[in-house]
Amino acid sequence: MEDNVFDKVHEVDLKKTMEQSYIEYAMSVIASRALPDVRDGLKPVQRRVLYSMIELNNGPDKPHRKCARIVGDTMGKYHPHGDSSIYGALVNMAQPWSTRYPLVDGHGNFGSVDGDGAAAMRYTEARLSKISMEMLADINKDTVDFKPNFDETEKEPVVLPSRFPNLLVNGTSGIAVGMATNIPPHNLREVIAAVVKIIDNRIEEDRETKIEEILKIIKGPDFPTGAQILGTRGIEEAYRTGRGKIRVRAVTNIETMPNGKSHIIVTELPYLVNKARLIEKIADLVKEKKIDGITALTDESSREGMRINIELRRDVNANVILNQLYKHTQLQDTFGVIMLAVVSRGNDILQPKVLNLLEMLDYYLKHQEDVVTRRTKYELNKAEERAHILEGLLIALDNIDEVIHIIRGSRSTQIAKESLMARFELTDAQAQAIVDMRLRTLTGLERERLEAEYAELMKRIGELKAILADEKLLLGVIKKEITEISDKYGDDRKTSIGFDEFDFTVEDLIPEENVVITMTRLGYIKRMTPDNFKSQNRGGKGIKGMQTIDEDNIEELFMTSTHEYLMFFTNLGKVYRLKAYEIPEAGRTARGTAIINLLQLAPEEKITAVIPIREYNEDHYLFMATKKGLVKKTPITDYANVRKTGLAAISLREDDELIEVKFTDNHKDILLVTAYGQCIRFHETDVRSTGRVSMGVIGINLMDGDEVVGMQLDCQGEYMLIVSEKGMGKLTAMEEFKVQNRGGKGVKCYKILEKTGNVIAAKAVNYDSDIMIINTEGIIIQMPCSDISVLNRITSGVKLMNLEKDVQVASITKVRES
Repeated sequence: MEDNVFDKVHEVDLKKTMEQSYIEYAMSVIASRALPDVRDGLKPVQRRVLYSMIELNNGPDKPHRKCARIVGDTMGKYHPHGDSSIYGALVNMAQPWSTRYPLVDGHGNFGSVDGDGAAAMRYTEARLSKISMEMLADINKDTVDFKPNFDETEKEPVVLPSRFPNLLVNGTSGIAVGMATNIPPHNLREVIAAVVKIIDNRIEEDRETKIEEILKIIKGPDFPTGAQILGTRGIEEAYRTGRGKIRVRAVTNIETMPNGKSHIIVTELPYLVNKARLIEKIADLVKEKKIDGITALTDESSREGMRINIELRRDVNANVILNQLYKHTQLQDTFGVIMLAVVSRGNDILQPKVLNLLEMLDYYLKHQEDVVTRRTKYELNKAEERAHILEGLLIALDNIDEVIHIIRGSRSTQIAKESLMARFELTDAQAQAIVDMRLRTLTGLERERLEAEYAELMKRIGELKAILADEKLLLGVIKKEITEISDKYGDDRKTSIGFDEFDFTVEDLIPEENVVITMTRLGYIKRMTPDNFKSQNRGGKGIKGMQTIDEDNIEELFMTSTHEYLMFFTNLGKVYRLKAYEIPEAGRTARGTAIINLLQLAPEEKITAVIPIREYNEDHYLFMATKKGLVKKTPITDYANVRKTGLAAISLREDDELIEVKFTDNHKDILLVTAYGQCIRFHETDVRSTGRVSMGVIGINLMDGDEVVGMQLDCQGEYMLIVSEKGMGKLTAMEEFKVQNRGGKGVKCYKILEKTGNVIAAKAVNYDSDIMIINTEGIIIQMPCSDISVLNRITSGVKLMNLEKDVQVASITKVRES
């Protein structure tokens, strides 16, 4: 008996056995578990879940079914593994914050962004989503290969037809043995537009597509949770090489409360960041005193969307706190892209491969060519079979009396079939159809229907054969069908691509164009395109230019270009700098962004003057004027290196304020206009050049209670436009203002009456200029200067803007020529 035991023992080499077993295990994990197929972007478990659901007839037009039933079917028929892994895959495909375009429509508790798990599968229900029907479309038309399941009792698809590029659209992540994949989700419209571009290049120009063409169409990943990608360098590296790091930042907004406290409001988080854990982390940082200045932290998220409210102490700089949060928490995160997928090398050999963006799209398009070719062959085969039957029926109808005679005279169906085949040279299938023919087929209408069906079939057969014979027609079919999917399911981007200070290519992507910048007294700023406004006649009411809040009104309105620097001068005498394109664009009626989100202002600091500037040249100066009539001239090169935290620009007295700054060349005349209607004109050379932190010298001697409202250069226009608080205004020729020495009282330039109110603004304009006037309610009117009367100095002018009671003109600006 013992001998028999030893007969069953085989001596093997442990090293070889371990190597062989491990390699087999590794290959199984790579090919059949962790990595997606490049053609449909699915891992085996996901493909099997979707196929089980279509087998269960669990489509979007049917009621939801228990997830336990779906998981049971998948496990019993195709996926012999644990139910938790199958249910996990099902849940992931149903979560709108995990999957960009969910493939499963879940009903019940499918978890949350806070990391809560889904309810047990006996409680939840699911069905296929509408877009997942495009993944499975035409699967019953021999479009893909089927293979036996694990026990060879069923057949399962090797890959799904996937009528849209799911691998890029929904992305995926997975860890295999010795390799991992992490493909971000993308916008459906952009990815399909890229596939269409490849098709168009092949149809119209017979050429392959370059990756540069695709990079212009697919801007970057589009995460389901939104957020903002910083810069384009990481995106481009990932798309060109298949590997790269993309920095993603939460969408935050700093809001200033009436009590002076600032709140940081977080509305979108980077992809796959757990909200509850993030809040916990911020609380720990406050507890450990790593971040000082946060007084309260609340999660105010609801059905309307995400909202984390971080309340700050009154004396802290909100931008500093925000930067600390970016550094220490997942408010700023890095998404490491590894575009690894399983590629079929024929003969069922699968190979994992890192692909760039263009290769992924090429593999997908190759799959679609295969799917549509196979579907066309299947439909052609079916159409030819039906046409063949119809030919037999039409022969029978042409000879119906003889056919009836043969059938009536036959002892059995088989003899009748053989007789018909011999008499009319029919095939077995045609003879069978004639024998099965019903009497109603003999009616005239029915015959016409058969003839119409036959004609339609012959036309369809011609079309199908043409598609199979011409690759360009085949590509045209793919383009048409994929474009329909884009139109039906496509949506706007959720993730914006923002500016990154370490990324120098961003300016090249922004076209140079004129923009209107508006800013309110409470510091809300926005950028708009000038085509929002059309010229109107003077005396009109204007159109809404900004939604202001109580106790806020428009203070600044000017036109610049996207590529110019904006120098922001503050009441504390500091200067900050931004490029115009860095100011977020907003609609005509939107309030805009709080300036504190863009500049690191101190708690009591407010912007008082803004000047657009293109470059810092030698022999050019910044000429400044304050409310109290002081003027100062400083070389522009002194302001060339503005730090993030600002730069000292001018020393101001406590009750004084910087009102206007001009870019000059030391050859201009300066004109100062006051609220009481006085104006002085003097040569710029009367003011000597001083350093950044000097106070300046007296420009105009003011009466008690008067203040300077505008400073202009003589070269800016032929006329001086002067506008009063109550919407009156006029043009006065520049020659009427004689040159004096600085420091005098000036001359009368506007006649102030009760119906006019004080002077609010002055601009040097030409007769063919357009101007914009904005009132304290945010209403803007644009009009040509040619509509405004030219009058002498001591007059009040005509009505330019119709104002309601208690509403005043806030600001005016000159519209730039393109």
